[in-house]
Amino acid sequence: MTISPPARDDYLESYPVFTKFEQRKVAKMRLVLAIPTAGRPALLSEVLHDIGRQTRLPDFVVISVSGVEDVDERALQDLPFPCLVVTGEKGASVQRNRAIEMLGPEDVLLLLDDDFLMAPDYVEQTVRLFADHPEVAVATGRVVADGICGPGYEFGEGLARLRDAADKPAPGGLSEAYNGYGCNMAVRARPLLEHSLRFDEALPLYAWLEDVDFSRRVAAHGRVVRSEALRGVHLGSKSGRTPGVKLGYSQVANPAYLIAKGTMAPRRALRLMLRNLAANLLHSIRPEPWVDRRGRLRGNLMALRDLALRRARPDRILELN
Repeated sequence: MTISPPARDDYLESYPVFTKFEQRKVAKMRLVLAIPTAGRPALLSEVLHDIGRQTRLPDFVVISVSGVEDVDERALQDLPFPCLVVTGEKGASVQRNRAIEMLGPEDVLLLLDDDFLMAPDYVEQTVRLFADHPEVAVATGRVVADGICGPGYEFGEGLARLRDAADKPAPGGLSEAYNGYGCNMAVRARPLLEHSLRFDEALPLYAWLEDVDFSRRVAAHGRVVRSEALRGVHLGSKSGRTPGVKLGYSQVANPAYLIAKGTMAPRRALRLMLRNLAANLLHSIRPEPWVDRRGRLRGNLMALRDLALRRARPDRILELN
């Protein structure tokens, strides 16, 4: 399931996979776009074809899956950019780490969820940002509409919302951010490779808060910023997501783990834990049809019990039904 890229005169190396980056050099910055995905082959196909309308195409795209059933091979045939499908263990952290192994030191890695739609100039603006601001290590964009906060958007509705936003001029400038938002975040490759920085694979499956943990560790090597020029829509698709009990457990166990690890401020982590617990408790009486509030609440309470017994850990969700 690999479409090899054509020969490129502007590369000093041919196919862009780097195993020992110290021994490799590239002629210029490349934009490597990576999409970890599971269980959404039809949506992934639509998103891949939508990437083809970018004003500046990615140099290549890594699709990180846990099985061949996650990708419709036919969707890869007519894309205007090269694709590489890599297969391995399932989980947001481990799937993203497989993409990092593809990088050279001058690259920029743009990580997208498989239900994120970019404004047509998103890739172009990302390349410009990292070229103009060598001090930036992580950049995240402005989500003009986020379906994760509701029932989610269908693909066509997401495109319509994106078109509405694109009709308005994008404000410029960068602002400091605590972390990149996992559905759309770009990272400079050099600090990742030089300091062996990877997503924490102790955060399994949906890997709740892996973007915060990763961003705070990369922040030691450059600025973490939000750019208003990077605009997109997060569809918030509900298919293929972590079951309620497991996500509820992660909503408590993962922030506690990051506090102990030192990558999340205790006040921020506790506020997030309490907010999720309160929301799940309140809405469990009359839950929204698209959220398993009662399952999440049960997971919250299980994690609180495990914290009290000093046995809470993120990978406990692998043992839950």
